[in-house]
Amino acid sequence: MSQSVVKNSEADAPPPNPSSGGGLKGHPWLTLLTVAVGVMMVALDGTIVAIANPVIQEKLGAAPSEIQWVTSGYLLALAVFLITAGKIGDRFGHKTTFLVGAVGFAATSAAIGFAGNIQTVIAFRVLQGLFGALLQPAALGLLRGAFPAERLNMAIGIWGGVIGASTAAGPIVGGLLVEHVSWESVFFINIPVGLIALALGLWILRDVRAENAARSFDLPGIGLLSAGMFALVFGIIKAPEWGWGDGRTLLFLGGAVVLMVLFALWQGRAKEPLVPLSLFRSVPLSAGVLLMVLMAFAFFGAIFFVTFYLQNVHGMKPVDAGVHLLPMTGMMIVGSPLAGIAIGKLGPRIPIMAGMLITTAAMFGMSTLDTGSGTGVMSLWFVLMGLGISPVMVGATEVIVGNAPLELSGVAGGLQQAAMQVGGSLGTAVLGALMAAEVGDVLPGNWAKAGLPPVEGPQADLLKQGAQLGIAPPAQPGMPQQAVDAMAGAVHQSFVSGMSLAFAVAAVVAFAAALLALLTRRGETDAGPAVHI
Repeated sequence: MSQSVVKNSEADAPPPNPSSGGGLKGHPWLTLLTVAVGVMMVALDGTIVAIANPVIQEKLGAAPSEIQWVTSGYLLALAVFLITAGKIGDRFGHKTTFLVGAVGFAATSAAIGFAGNIQTVIAFRVLQGLFGALLQPAALGLLRGAFPAERLNMAIGIWGGVIGASTAAGPIVGGLLVEHVSWESVFFINIPVGLIALALGLWILRDVRAENAARSFDLPGIGLLSAGMFALVFGIIKAPEWGWGDGRTLLFLGGAVVLMVLFALWQGRAKEPLVPLSLFRSVPLSAGVLLMVLMAFAFFGAIFFVTFYLQNVHGMKPVDAGVHLLPMTGMMIVGSPLAGIAIGKLGPRIPIMAGMLITTAAMFGMSTLDTGSGTGVMSLWFVLMGLGISPVMVGATEVIVGNAPLELSGVAGGLQQAAMQVGGSLGTAVLGALMAAEVGDVLPGNWAKAGLPPVEGPQADLLKQGAQLGIAPPAQPGMPQQAVDAMAGAVHQSFVSGMSLAFAVAAVVAFAAALLALLTRRGETDAGPAVHI
């Protein structure tokens, strides 16, 4: 980390005396509070909307494909724009970018709440994703400018704890709001949070920019990267529906590869490239990006199935399912600041490797869950999962942002977030495909073992689709309870078999990430001169 960053950000200095006219502007810990409030909206939105989707579908009469895009449109916009948003922060200042992101996110949330049809909801969810992309890299850029190297990991740890708390609160808050207020309130809740972030930002944030930051935009690079990211993420999102061998899937994924190669070639020629290839000469930074992809693949890909397991196999309400996930998210809240302290003393390598090994053990443990697993067993693996993920989230973020020059801190923050989005999307799609194949293989046998008559034609396809989510067929009038229980048992056993395979594969990926952690180290780059605005 550069000495100039430490000197110019005044992170080691005590808070300015208000009477001197400096006020609290630029205070490191208040900067952390401000950016945490803003990013809290994005983290909360990631889980709170999932709870509202069924009600949105019912109230607005949305087709299943349309309701999917309430989530997919947001994630697609977020993933495509993150790196460009980081560059915007590097060019125009992370304070301005953060404030625009916070105001835009709150405004689009209000627009979604007032929308009268599903098409409008989807359109504003895409805009919401674009503003969310502005927020996250800018927050990391502000932290990089406010804290010296020895405190940055602790700051990122607390920042990660806030994200964990917001993620944990999403299902619970969303369930309460949907049940007792309305689905619109799930979006309206972002308005006061956004206003608080704006007020704190105007009062507290102090913009820090590197004097040698790029003064122009690499428009061809932005176009190639955006098109490549769109093709990649869109192809991943649609692959489970189209099939991985389908021509459309191969067209999008192959197109993504071609566009990314063209982007890399252009970056080597551009005068002021969007993502200088020299950035990846840092082995720790490159390892940190790949580590984030693998971590997100294993974690988000596997955790996707847990909510269906709790709600459909164990019959829990959304709020109860959120409460059952608290051991995991609670450990992330507590573990992230502790991970920051450990990384500050030991460096990132040992905590990240230990975290991924714990995550590997938790994944293997969760692959042993069955239809009758109790709360105690589930909580044990959830606790280990939260404990293992915490040092990885904090450490990989510090490795990526800390090893980038100050003038590229926004791009580095965008890389970190984009890696997480791509990894999570890829994990959900790939593990979902593996799970669907496993469910399709074992369902006929489990159905026959239960003594149920064979199901053929369109009904067989519907049965398989429901089993992939753990949903048993509805009981027909006059059907004996024994037959109802047998159907549910066959479907739930098939779902758990698929989930077990997904967790086993996620465990292997997590172990690979643990080995990759050997290449990480604390950031030591020289940022160059910085100026305050």
